[in-house]
Amino acid sequence: MEQAVAECVGLLGAVTERDWEGVRAGRLDWDCRQTAVHIAEDLIAYAGQLAGREQDGYSPFELSLEEGTDNAGALRVISTTGALLAAAVRTAPRDVRAFHPYPFRSANREGFAAMGVAEVLLHTHDICEGLGLSYEPAPELCDFVLSRIFPHVQPGPTPWPALLWATGRAEPPGRALVTGWRWNNNLVIGTERLTLEGVTPAAATDLSTVGDGGYPWIEGGPVEGTRVGAGLIYKQYEDGVHRPEWGMYVLVRREDDRALGAMGFHGVPDEAGRVEIGYDLVEGARGHGYATEALRALSAWALKQDGVRTVVAMVERGNLPSQNVLARAGFTQVPAEDPEHLAYELREPREG
Repeated sequence: MEQAVAECVGLLGAVTERDWEGVRAGRLDWDCRQTAVHIAEDLIAYAGQLAGREQDGYSPFELSLEEGTDNAGALRVISTTGALLAAAVRTAPRDVRAFHPYPFRSANREGFAAMGVAEVLLHTHDICEGLGLSYEPAPELCDFVLSRIFPHVQPGPTPWPALLWATGRAEPPGRALVTGWRWNNNLVIGTERLTLEGVTPAAATDLSTVGDGGYPWIEGGPVEGTRVGAGLIYKQYEDGVHRPEWGMYVLVRREDDRALGAMGFHGVPDEAGRVEIGYDLVEGARGHGYATEALRALSAWALKQDGVRTVVAMVERGNLPSQNVLARAGFTQVPAEDPEHLAYELREPREG
């Protein structure tokens, strides 16, 4: 956050004597002055959401600059509100979420940080385009934004053009102009004892190697199956075919905010409305009903989505504990084509 704001203020600080009100900001309907104020408004709004732990809507306040504030003063406000958001992000516990409408009505500290950085990068670009200035932010800032709140966008070799395209500000060869867009904070699904947290491409990258993905794991985690699954998620992201709701979820125990394992889908539902699910737990978490609890919740969520008719799970014939989990979660064994695995299904409830 501090880096994005510093780049913005440093660049625009050299042209504060120019007329910002008489110049349209890029493709926006606002002038450059309005756009600068908007940056500050978003930064303080996000800081307020996160610091206040707002759950049901936006905190009811708004920012206004004192009458007579010049362009240099507007940049001072951007610096201040950026510092406030950075402080809110640094001090918020990992598991805190606050209201944001897109798309699942909440965001965590990384989500608010990414949205704040995006506001700064994109609207600095808009102002610079209006004023005829050259601007290209640090690639790591663009990657930070893309890998957290644009999981459905193929990042490509250079993240800044990808971010501009994803937000309707550029039309690179081979890609149609985007006319409507929203960023995508990760989905979370709660159960009695667990929170299933959707894994972002950034977390998947870390989990696929030797990292923890930003999660505090119980001893022994994450297990190899989680790392393999995370690698597949990041490959989908690189290829531009990742659909985050149909990806991986880390299972986090609410009482101590410790990660126990992972569960997720092998891909989007097929044309017949079938989607395959898989899971694994750290050994120390097994035998407590966590897998059953999570499987019931994630399967129920899937069957509520448009076009989904069946959740499928494949399990090795010798894996009796996993077979018992599926049975307790309501799955029924069905014939399997693979001789080494058993197939289980859970179908949508029938009406009547």
